Amino acid sequence: MTDISTPTPLPRPDLLTRLEQRAQAAWRSIIVFIPYVWLLVFFLLPFFIVGKISLAETKIASPPFSNLIEWADGGIMTIRLAFENFAYIFDDDLYLSTYLNSIKISTISTIFCLLIGYPIAYGIVRSDPLAKKLLLFAIILPFWTSFLLRVYAWMGLLADQGTVNNLLIWMGLIDEPIRMLYNEFAVYVGIVYTYVPFMILPLYANMEKLDGTLNEAAADLGAKPMTTFFTITLPLTTPGIVAGSLLVFIPATGEYVIPDLLGGGNVLMIGRLLYNEFHANHDWPVASAVAIVLLIGLVLPMTLYQYYQGKAEAGSG
Repeated sequence: MTDISTPTPLPRPDLLTRLEQRAQAAWRSIIVFIPYVWLLVFFLLPFFIVGKISLAETKIASPPFSNLIEWADGGIMTIRLAFENFAYIFDDDLYLSTYLNSIKISTISTIFCLLIGYPIAYGIVRSDPLAKKLLLFAIILPFWTSFLLRVYAWMGLLADQGTVNNLLIWMGLIDEPIRMLYNEFAVYVGIVYTYVPFMILPLYANMEKLDGTLNEAAADLGAKPMTTFFTITLPLTTPGIVAGSLLVFIPATGEYVIPDLLGGGNVLMIGRLLYNEFHANHDWPVASAVAIVLLIGLVLPMTLYQYYQGKAEAGSG
């Protein structure tokens, strides 16, 4: 008697397709989940911790602030929120003037970074492949050295008996040293020098994707180079300008090291004020309130800008 075995049925093609789709969907969910966990751990959690401290009261203890939740006898829970820290910030002119001065310095520095970085990025894009690699290497090279070392180097360059003053005196352009250190000029120089690569790299990435035939078509139609730049190149590089400006403006607003070293304490910015509140005054609640107001003042306009920009792109599409 012959034993005839039944062949194993093969999976249906539609079943395989559904399994592949579910596997791809699960993989996409994992990829998206990782950035959310990162934001939760390193942004939202510290934000809530600082927000908790900003609503506490200052105490001579370790840590120097009160608990928001206290338990009384009988298991009664009491929540104490001190909004006086925020009221104190808006009542004292020192904090408002420091906020405004920080925004002024970071805005002017961002403009200078854009004026310097845009031509450099445009020149790198238009260079031949070998020169492009060398120029990009030169832009990235300062990141290989210590940030503090570069700031200290500017202190030696801008000092009264520093390299710049000695060179100007040797050339006969000045008779006595010019005061270039421990003022706003030195802070502007330090911020622009430090953050101009953050402006160049997004602009380069954006310009690299532009279609060169658009400029050729405009030239064939009789447009002058300046007209072509303002009507084609500049509008198409707006995303790079916005990205670079945000990468410069946000860290420059909260900068501490450059105003402290190059400004010598004479240029008060919000980073220096935060340091004084935390370490000199030991007033952690007020310092946390200052940080919360700064964060909201920076994040809220960016969120609104991205929201309206998304609506404009959806409407145009």
